[in-house]
Amino acid sequence: MADNKSHQHRASTSMLNRMRAAVLGGNDGIVSISSVVLGVAGASDERGIIFTAGLAGLVAGALSMAVGEYVSVSSQRDTERAFIAKEKRRLREDPEHELEDLAKVYMAKGMSHATARKVAEELTKQDALKAHLDAELNLDEEDLNSPMEAAIASLISFTAGGLIPFIAIMLATPSWRFGVTFAAVVVALTGTGYISASFGGASRRRAILRVVVGGAIAMAATYGIGSVFGTAIQ
Repeated sequence: MADNKSHQHRASTSMLNRMRAAVLGGNDGIVSISSVVLGVAGASDERGIIFTAGLAGLVAGALSMAVGEYVSVSSQRDTERAFIAKEKRRLREDPEHELEDLAKVYMAKGMSHATARKVAEELTKQDALKAHLDAELNLDEEDLNSPMEAAIASLISFTAGGLIPFIAIMLATPSWRFGVTFAAVVVALTGTGYISASFGGASRRRAILRVVVGGAIAMAATYGIGSVFGTAIQ
């Protein structure tokens, strides 16, 4: 029963982390692409130039996010596998010492030595490796994060977020490009701020204010840079 609860907890935490990463990836896409297209729009009214810059930024950003996530999760997975291999070796070479170490883990949680030893012995009989990985490292050999899944999730979330300002600025007329894109981004960031705060149990108002203000500053800054340097440098 305890092992099942532990597995469910890990699964729930893993899903929560994935959802949070997806929201953050979408948020990055929204801010990054809105900054790119508004920066270019500040320098030029040419729809083709804005389209090309926005599409290039969308593709480059999504691939960069995917590669970065793949490398990060691969490194984490390699480290976890190294820990698992090390634990397997220890269980083969000195099982009695490992049993005592497992008992100490439960003693640190408040059990008496006798009770902790009995629990450790029972869990060791069922699956020694699984017991040690769960108690000492909070790992499950059968449930390690997939680098490819993480990369694909980041690519999709960044693209989904980046498409919002990209589509908004392409549909708007030249005189309304900034206003329409700004409004679309504020609405989108409000959504990501609300969702991320809900996942983390934090203040929704504070999270929304933080992402909206940050996005607004980024958009205003890049549009201003485009307006100044786009006309100054020919």
